[in-house]
Amino acid sequence: MEQSNEQRALAAGARRAIFYLFYDPRGIVDDYIPYKLERLRPHADHITVIVNGALDEAGRVALEAVSDDVWQRENIGFDVEGYKDAIERFGERASEFDELLLMNYTFFGPIGDFAPLFERMDAANVDFWGMTDHTEVTPNPITLDGTMPRHLQSHWIAVRRPVFESEAWRDYWRQMPPIRSYSDSILNHESRFTSHFESLGFVSAAAYPHENYPGTPHPAFERAQQLLEDGCPVLKRRPFFHDPLYLDREGVIGRYLLDEVEQRGYPVEFVLRNMSRTSMPRVLNTAASLLEILPDQQVGYDPEKPFRILAAVHIFYEDLTDELLDRLESLPNSYDLVATTTDEAKAEYIRERIAARSDARLAASEVRVLPSNRGRDLSAFFVATRDKLVSDEYDLVVKVHSKKTVQQGAAVGTLFKRQQLDNLLGTPGYTANVIGLFQKEPTLGAVYPPTVHIGFPTMGGAWFTNKEPTKKLADRLGIRVPLDDLSPLAPLGAMWIARPEAMRLLFEIEYDYTDYSPETDHSDGSLAHVQERIIPYAAGELGYHVKTVANTEYAAISHTFLEYKLDQLSRTVQGYAIEEVGVLQQWAATVSRVDSGVLGTIRAYFGRHHPGLRDRLSPAYHGLRKVLGRAPANPEQ
Repeated sequence: MEQSNEQRALAAGARRAIFYLFYDPRGIVDDYIPYKLERLRPHADHITVIVNGALDEAGRVALEAVSDDVWQRENIGFDVEGYKDAIERFGERASEFDELLLMNYTFFGPIGDFAPLFERMDAANVDFWGMTDHTEVTPNPITLDGTMPRHLQSHWIAVRRPVFESEAWRDYWRQMPPIRSYSDSILNHESRFTSHFESLGFVSAAAYPHENYPGTPHPAFERAQQLLEDGCPVLKRRPFFHDPLYLDREGVIGRYLLDEVEQRGYPVEFVLRNMSRTSMPRVLNTAASLLEILPDQQVGYDPEKPFRILAAVHIFYEDLTDELLDRLESLPNSYDLVATTTDEAKAEYIRERIAARSDARLAASEVRVLPSNRGRDLSAFFVATRDKLVSDEYDLVVKVHSKKTVQQGAAVGTLFKRQQLDNLLGTPGYTANVIGLFQKEPTLGAVYPPTVHIGFPTMGGAWFTNKEPTKKLADRLGIRVPLDDLSPLAPLGAMWIARPEAMRLLFEIEYDYTDYSPETDHSDGSLAHVQERIIPYAAGELGYHVKTVANTEYAAISHTFLEYKLDQLSRTVQGYAIEEVGVLQQWAATVSRVDSGVLGTIRAYFGRHHPGLRDRLSPAYHGLRKVLGRAPANPEQ
C-alpha cells in the first residue's frame, strides 16, 4: 500500500498548475469562463484549457488571453478522458509543480474571491482536496445496487506531489476504462477517485465538507445558498437547469442564489446568459423564478436613461384603436408608432384617432395598409414592420394588437385581452417598471405575460401541434436551445416587449404573406403559431434571457386559481409534486399498456390505492377481458 510521508501542506512559493476542462456544443465561450480563469491566474503558475469539441474563433481568443495553453481535442470521454489525455500530454512538466488542480466549466465563480480558499487549503495537511464532497449513498443511484462511497466532487479536485508522482496515480489513469456515458464518468472516476486513493493511504479533505450541511447527500446542489453564505466561492450551474419538481421538494430556490451572488459582487448576467443558451426556457424561468410581479408605482425606472422605443401595433379591429393608444400612453418616454391594418378605410380612421389625441410622447407615427391579412398580427410584425426592426434605430419594440378572441366566449376573450395588456402596458408606473427591467438587465431579451390558463386548457401541453414545426424552424435558424417538454415559455397571445437584437435570428428569413396560412385557417402548426412560440429560444440562442411579468392584481387572480387547480389535481395522488407526477405518469403508462378503456382505468386505480384488492380481483379481471376479446399478451399485467 502506498503511503504519503512527505509534508502535505503547501509551502510558501509552491507552484500550482490548473487543467480546466471546457465544453460547449456550439464552441461559444461565455463571459463567466474568462472571468473565472482571470481570477484564478494569481493562484496558478500554469493554466491549460482542455477544449472538448467545438471552439469558435472568438472563444479561442478569449481563452488564450487568460491561459498558457488552449488544447482542443475530440469530444470523447467527457471530462475524465480530457483530464487523462491532458495529464499524459503534460508529461514530465508536472514535476515542476507542487499541486495539480483539475476543474471544469460546470460552476460559476469566484463568488467573492478565491484567495481565502487557497490560503486555507494551502495550509491543510492533505494529499488531495476538493471544493465539496458527496455523502455515501445506499443503494448506489447509478447501479441501484451496493453503495456509492463518499467522494470529492469532480468539478474541483486538487492533487499534490505525493499523489501525482506516485505509481498509483499513473496506474489510475493508465487503467481508466473508456468513458462512454455520464454514468461511466460517475462510476469509473468521480465516485471512485477519492476512496481509491484514500485506500492507498493518501489523505483527502473537502474545503466545505458535507458534515457541515447535515440532512443532504449533495450540499453543492441542495445547500448551495448556505455554502455561499459560508464563503464558498463557487456556484454550480445545475440549480438553474435541473428538474424544478426536484428543486421544489428540496427547497432549492434559484432566485435566492442569484440574489446572493449579486450581493457578493458577481455579475448575475453571466449566469443568465449562459443558462439562457443551454436550458429549457420554462425550466430556467421556474428554477430562477424569473416572473417579475411589479407594482403600479414607479420604483424601477431611470428617466435619465431612456430607450428608443418602437410600438408595432396591428389593428384589425379598428374600434379598439383608442384602447391600444391609451395603453401606449403609459410608456415612460417618447416612442415611434407603426400601426398596421387591412384596408385604407381602417387606416384613415386610425390616422384620425392618432391625430385627435395629440399624445406628447408620440414622436412619429405611420399607418401601413397590408396587402394581405394572412398571418394576422404575426405577419404584420415579421413582414410589414421588418424594415424598422432590422434598422438598428430602436432599443426596444412593443408588440401589441387589437385582440378579440372570437372563438371563445365573451368573458374568456375579455379576460385574455386584459391578461395580455394589463401585464404589459398597465398604469404608467407599472409600465415604467417593466421598461426599467431592461435598464437593469443587459441580457434581458424579452418580457411578456405569464402563460394564460384561466379559460384555456393550456397547462400540460401548450405546444399543441406546434412543437415539431418549431423544431424544424429552430434547426433552420441554427437555434440549439432545448425545446421545453410540455409547454413552451412563449408569449401565447402574441404580445411582448423585446430588444430587436434579441430577435435578430427570426429576421434572417425574409418571409412573404404567402408563407402564412390563409386568414380563414389559423390552425396550430402554422407559421404564425410557430413564430409566437419560438421567441424565447431565438433570444436564448443569442444569450438573452426572457422574463414573464405580471401586475399585483393579476398575480393574485392567477395564483389563487393555480393553487385551487393544483389542489384538485392532487386530490387523488398526494405527496410531493415530483412523486405525484411520477405516479401519474406510471399510471398513464399502465392504462395505455393494459387497456385504454374503462377496465384499464379501474385496474390502474385499484393498483394505486388498493393493490391487495386488485390482486384478489385479478382472475375476474382477466376473465372479463377474455370475454371482451382483449386478453393482454402478458397475463401478469
